[in-house]
Amino acid sequence: TPLAAILLAVEVLLFEWKPRSFVPVVVAAMVSFAWRPYLIGSGPMFPMASILPETNWALPASALIGLLVGVEAMLLSTALYRIEDLFHKLPVHWMWWPAIGAIVVGLGGLIDAHVLGAGYASIDALLNGSLALKVVLALLVVKAVVWLVALGSGTSGGVLAPLLILGGAAGFLVGGYLPGDAGFWAMIGMAGIMSGAMRAPMTGAIFAAELTGHFDAIPCTIIAAGAAYAVSVLLMRRSILTEKIARRGRHILQEYTVDPLDLLQAEQIMTPRPRVLPGHLSIELALQFFTAHAEHRSYPVVDVNERLLGMVSRTDALRWQGDPGLARSTLADTISDAALPVAYPDTPSGVVADLIIETGIGRIPIIDRETHKVVGILSRQDLLKARSANRVAETDRDRFVGGRTQSQPPHHGRPGPVG
Repeated sequence: TPLAAILLAVEVLLFEWKPRSFVPVVVAAMVSFAWRPYLIGSGPMFPMASILPETNWALPASALIGLLVGVEAMLLSTALYRIEDLFHKLPVHWMWWPAIGAIVVGLGGLIDAHVLGAGYASIDALLNGSLALKVVLALLVVKAVVWLVALGSGTSGGVLAPLLILGGAAGFLVGGYLPGDAGFWAMIGMAGIMSGAMRAPMTGAIFAAELTGHFDAIPCTIIAAGAAYAVSVLLMRRSILTEKIARRGRHILQEYTVDPLDLLQAEQIMTPRPRVLPGHLSIELALQFFTAHAEHRSYPVVDVNERLLGMVSRTDALRWQGDPGLARSTLADTISDAALPVAYPDTPSGVVADLIIETGIGRIPIIDRETHKVVGILSRQDLLKARSANRVAETDRDRFVGGRTQSQPPHHGRPGPVG
């Protein structure tokens, strides 16, 4: 499954589409694909005889199975970590936990031997519809209990094959009431549960098709994977894989997002028309301003045409207090514009953020490219407001149907120049 292998690495391991990670994954997948015929043969891993049902209800039925296995994925993930918590509460040393889990696995094997082992034979039998109904029920219930207790006890075990069995069993049972072969609907269930439990919708959709060679079923696997993914996102905070990592204090963002600061220009989030200080203002009056009226740490200094001369800060004011000889000097004569960091209205906000970090200056003046007049100030607070607004838009959930418009961070106008 070369394409599914690439998507699996991207959606489950890397969480990014950057060339530095995508290209090596493609190379590794293609090298493996090239060697496969010489090592284990070619063709689908689980060839199946089932065909796509010739009915207009195939897509809605696939969506239904996707919704059901999405709920199943949520229940499995919740049960797994509840069982893990119960093991932590046992009054025995943790080294005995796998032994307790082994007892449950053994009891499950006594009920039905199909629940033991890696489960590849069960996957093949589900896809080809060769299992009795009671065996499928055992796979759905007993296999789930055995697998969850084994993992919850700390025993090493896989996730992919058990998920395929559980999703396939659910699809098989529902498929008994749908047109077409139950094996086909088992494949749809496998696509859905992989998407819902692992938060890997494209991997689930393509993996099921490549696994069986039924590429004509991709529309059905896509809609099942999409439905299961939607249920998973609504009902689970994290996937069954990332929940374990989150419990260790490391929270992984499993979404592909662009930094909002790279999408916004400086003029969209800056504070327009900031308060400025005229260049002819004396140092004495500037000190009075910083003592009694200043609300920010620094202010732009402009000439009579409102063109930027430099920036003056509280640090400058403290330094001037120790030099009485500067009292009658003007700001224009005292400040220096050497290496003054500035940005323009169309400068990406991410670039301004980097400029703040590199220079250590918390307020960057935004000037017109042609006139050099000050049109705004972009501060650390403006950047954080923009980031916060984007986070709220992405994560807030409202109890109504319809869109929600996020307002821009509030800006404060300025009074006229001081002087």
